[in-house]
Amino acid sequence: MGQTALASSASQIRRAKQLDALAAVLPMAAADRYAEVLTDADVATLKHLADTGMGANTLRALASDLAYLEAWCRAATGRPLPWPADPELVLKFIAHHMWDPDQKAIDPAHGMPDDVTEDLWDRKILKVRGPHAPKTISRRLSNWSTLHQWKGIEPPFDHPGIRKALRLAMKASAREPQRKSRKPVTRDILERLLATCSGSKAIDLRDRAILLIAFAAGGRRRSEVATLKHSQISAADPIKLRPADPASPTAPCVRIALGRTKTTTAGQGAFVFAAGRAAIALHEWMQAANITSGPIFREVRKDGSIGANALTPQSVNLILKKRCRMAGLDPADFSAHGLRSGFMTQAGRDGIPLVDAMRQSAHRSVQQASGYYDEQEHAQSRAVRIDI
Repeated sequence: MGQTALASSASQIRRAKQLDALAAVLPMAAADRYAEVLTDADVATLKHLADTGMGANTLRALASDLAYLEAWCRAATGRPLPWPADPELVLKFIAHHMWDPDQKAIDPAHGMPDDVTEDLWDRKILKVRGPHAPKTISRRLSNWSTLHQWKGIEPPFDHPGIRKALRLAMKASAREPQRKSRKPVTRDILERLLATCSGSKAIDLRDRAILLIAFAAGGRRRSEVATLKHSQISAADPIKLRPADPASPTAPCVRIALGRTKTTTAGQGAFVFAAGRAAIALHEWMQAANITSGPIFREVRKDGSIGANALTPQSVNLILKKRCRMAGLDPADFSAHGLRSGFMTQAGRDGIPLVDAMRQSAHRSVQQASGYYDEQEHAQSRAVRIDI
């Protein structure tokens, strides 16, 4: 092996170790693959961002998009990603990722060149062979711009040609936006999942608590469930099942401090409640696992012993899919986000006022939250039932 190859290999190993050191803040199962495409400067930027206290989800998205941009640029131009990026490179990125499949069938040169596609596909960088979703393109361009700013470099994304090209590409894109979970985990689906974890084994107690807390506490995101800590949980007064009745039976309730989420920061003091079955399931799991501090949801080993480290967000997603398979449901139809969309969808079906549902889910956008309600109202409208 030549000196240049040895130096390159040593640099890649060093980057892989540095990325592993970031795993607590920046969990990346593909660290070795990232080390192959990221430069030393890229890794230094990620370390700097981690030190600033940037949220793990934001940092993870930045790392993923930076790795993709580096790999794409090398495949498309034969050179590393330049800083700053020139407008022509950004236009090439848009043309390679937002294109018309019908036009591609007529003109093979349209869209991403086949050799670029195969290079990225073979290296497991590219995950779709068709045009990318507009939201994905917008996020990657936004993160590309953010990385310019963090490096103290003027980004090129305000160039009139880029804005016009992106606007036209978005308008021409025929790809329908996809939900993060193809189907929502509504109450009927949840009951089927819970039936698979009704036993007394540690793994059943944990998965039951995960499902119920994620759903009943407002449809918590998988990252919020995975990072939930003992210090965020506190006892709350039991709630009346019939608030207007002084003699109403009550149900146990817990208060969950949200800390840092996608829409809140740790200092905002945001919180939600979980009552009834969710509170009971959480208590049973914490008692069985003897959790008095640290992460709530942890690994359960094959021998039934319980680890000390928190689950990853991906683990929460895999747990949901595993329970779907056990319940006879197609895992491809559901993801962990289905618990969040399922909560809002069920709230709409149950006639719960939108403001109450949003208070529990911590949605900030009325437009996004109301979409679940609008869908339910539309499905139940007389117009839909005209021929029934």
